[in-house]
Amino acid sequence: MLLKLVPDRTNVGFIKLRFAALILSCILVVGSIAALFTIGLNFGVDFRGGVTIEVADSEPIDIGAVRTAVSDLGLGNVDVQAIQDFAGADEAVLIKIQQQEVEGAEADTDANEDAQQQANELVQETLRNLLGDGIDFRKIEVVGPTVSGELIQKGAIAVALAIAMMLIYIWLRFEWQFSLGAIVALVHDVVITLGMFAVTRLEFNLAIIAAILTIVGYSMNDTVVVYDRVRENLRKFKQKPLADLLDLSINDTLSRTVMTSLTTMLALLVLVIFGGEVLRGFTLAMIWGIVIGTYSSVFVASPFLLTTNVKRDWSKVSAQTA
Repeated sequence: MLLKLVPDRTNVGFIKLRFAALILSCILVVGSIAALFTIGLNFGVDFRGGVTIEVADSEPIDIGAVRTAVSDLGLGNVDVQAIQDFAGADEAVLIKIQQQEVEGAEADTDANEDAQQQANELVQETLRNLLGDGIDFRKIEVVGPTVSGELIQKGAIAVALAIAMMLIYIWLRFEWQFSLGAIVALVHDVVITLGMFAVTRLEFNLAIIAAILTIVGYSMNDTVVVYDRVRENLRKFKQKPLADLLDLSINDTLSRTVMTSLTTMLALLVLVIFGGEVLRGFTLAMIWGIVIGTYSSVFVASPFLLTTNVKRDWSKVSAQTA
């Protein structure tokens, strides 16, 4: 017996809910922008500079002793986290140290970079003295102020370019009305995801940029599936009211949308449970993005076509092109 979560033929009136969805989206977007300006993002070492060290040992590591030893070095804010394996046992320790500031006449780029390296070497020496020379440094990342600034800039450019390329793709594949609706939905998803990170104070690092780019692709894929069906139905039902035609198109693709979202969500839930602290931010961003992306393809991108006077007769264009 085949599992069916969504019946073959559904007749849900999504479009009549568009005004309630519009109010909800406005609240989320405005709230997200306000959170970004008032609370701000909790940038990780990748973007604000500093040192990240992951250390493992054949013997269990006393995380309290590590925290005390590193905190006593006077390097500012220190974050010490246990990394667990799939069985839930402590496997390693992740240490994050804030960027070391150099003040006065010596505060140039080289001096700042040297300060990060000195902090890195001091922490490594302290860990060897505490845990022994047999410890394994699995990861050492030293990010200076220059590199962190470049990463912020390149991350923002990557997201902007992704959205711009999607805009061009949809414009070429459909028409400008579809392109505009897809971009509104994409910006909606990205802003609300950033707002979620500002409110929850989850660390915002390079992995989150990768998650946002993946969310952009996922949301666009969902939107294109619905838009493809809208275009097909526009050709088939030339006299059908546009609102009814949009409802029909969303219902036609509802089973695919639900099943794709659920199967992706199952894989991400496994990562949240067993992926450990390192992957938690990435997987939570992806789960949030899938929920928001699915919502926006139904309640933002599709109803937006009602406001743009989308063309009904595509057959003439096809004939002229042929």
